[in-house]
Amino acid sequence: MQTIGVDPNRFAQDLFRPLPRHYDGLEEVLSLGQNRRWRREMIAHAVERDPKDVLDVATGTAGVALELCRRTSAGVTGIDITEAMLRRGHERVAQADRSDRVSLVVGQAERLPFPDNSFDALTFTYLLRYVADPAATLRELARVLKPGASIASLEFSVPPNRFWRYWWWAYTRAVLPVAGYLLGGREWMHVGRFLGPNISQHYQRYPVPWTISAWSDAGFVDVGTRFMSLGGGLVMWARKPSV
Repeated sequence: MQTIGVDPNRFAQDLFRPLPRHYDGLEEVLSLGQNRRWRREMIAHAVERDPKDVLDVATGTAGVALELCRRTSAGVTGIDITEAMLRRGHERVAQADRSDRVSLVVGQAERLPFPDNSFDALTFTYLLRYVADPAATLRELARVLKPGASIASLEFSVPPNRFWRYWWWAYTRAVLPVAGYLLGGREWMHVGRFLGPNISQHYQRYPVPWTISAWSDAGFVDVGTRFMSLGGGLVMWARKPSV
């Protein structure tokens, strides 16, 4: 079983560096075609207050950043630790003719290179499994948000229902590695083999009730959750209190 070592940032870089060219299509396959629907749910909660400046953390190849452009008139800043993913993101932004509204920068979620109170909305996807301290990361996300700003996230999850959890386990352990290999080669086979055990380990250490409490402890209020697709995905949302 693969696990994240003492430097999860380096682990994430090594894991995703070979993957950008196939990432967007395979993301749909590995989520059984649900990733776009999950993203739409997350974004809907993030843009309720018509934001003007949005930060997308763990932006990857800028899929969420581009969707934020389609859904709002906001300027969007995407940040990710993996330069190879951002290079693909720059290509996608240019192809979509959104370079005037989307800015992509290299950086860590745990140490965001932005002043306090910089953004009035924030999204992050598939992030907390790749940081050493999820609670501290949530506090850092809160730091860069303006008072009253919205935040929303999307993560893979473990179905709470025992029946669906059994089929989720079978899919993540048996189907994902094979699907990854057939559609993306050896690198995606490694991701498929890693993903299921990593998700299970994460929620054993940080169950959903802990995560909800961590959001509250970071200073967020009105924390909400929604399991997606029988529990394969988890969307969370909240806001930073107004002064």
